[in-house]
Amino acid sequence: MSKDNKRKNKRYYAYAIKKSVPLYIMILPAVVILFCFTYIPMSGIIIAFKEYSPAKGILDSPWVGFKHFIRFFKSYQFGNTLKNTLSISIYSILVGFPLPIVLALLCTQIKQGFFKKFFQVTTYLPHFISTMIMCGMILLFLSPSNGVISHILSFFHMQMPNIIGEPGKFSSIYVWSDVWQNVGWDSIIYLAALSAIDPTYYEAAIMDGASKWQRIKNIDIPLILPTAMILLILRSGSVLSVGFEKVFLLQNQLNMTASEVISTYVYKLGLLNAQYSLSTAINLFNTVINLVVLLSVNQISKKLTDNSLL
Repeated sequence: MSKDNKRKNKRYYAYAIKKSVPLYIMILPAVVILFCFTYIPMSGIIIAFKEYSPAKGILDSPWVGFKHFIRFFKSYQFGNTLKNTLSISIYSILVGFPLPIVLALLCTQIKQGFFKKFFQVTTYLPHFISTMIMCGMILLFLSPSNGVISHILSFFHMQMPNIIGEPGKFSSIYVWSDVWQNVGWDSIIYLAALSAIDPTYYEAAIMDGASKWQRIKNIDIPLILPTAMILLILRSGSVLSVGFEKVFLLQNQLNMTASEVISTYVYKLGLLNAQYSLSTAINLFNTVINLVVLLSVNQISKKLTDNSLL
């Protein structure tokens, strides 16, 4: 590149920066907050490599290297918590990822205005129920002694099984209640992608005699596939981050073998047992695995579909 072109590029960049100064000023508070509350606290991960003592502080606590990671890998809870976390997370992706797409495709086929709005509102509303209330509703319905279903079955002289206490049922209770709560909300982004499709595609397909299913198969699905892949990549980045609050609130001594996930185990070690270094090491392991999975899925998607985050 010649010196004249370099000077022109420098002048162009200087002009672009000067022109965008008001935008930089507007975004500055958000950057400061992000830096203070996200990046500065990340320095605390060195606790995972130390025998942390609150009395000595982070800097004066002795280094122990990978002692806490090895301790977690050798513990009896490692295999159980990892298996439970992966099973719930993968189950949730397999069920919860395609259903919003299906719901959005069905919603676009509804032509009657009032029924379409009613359908959308009723599927969106559960999203605004808090996790605490949602877990209370689940326990209220599934309680074997005082639950709603139990009272209905008692009229037919039938006994309600203790579903919430069965380890094999825990992942299904978690996943399907989560689907009911969030499937409508998650479909909004697909509805936006479908509304952005050029209507001339449909007109041409109708002229060629394409049925509704053929229009969905050959127009809707291919055109929302890039959006779906981006959301799948983002979701894969939290494969080991099963929601703590809901699992913890539904957890009991009977279903503990299936409900003890990494997030609840970290909570019990760190806050209840004050094993700060071990809990930090487990959480760091969790974060690293999520990052590796995210980058791997991103690369696979880039090679297979040309859609990626980077």
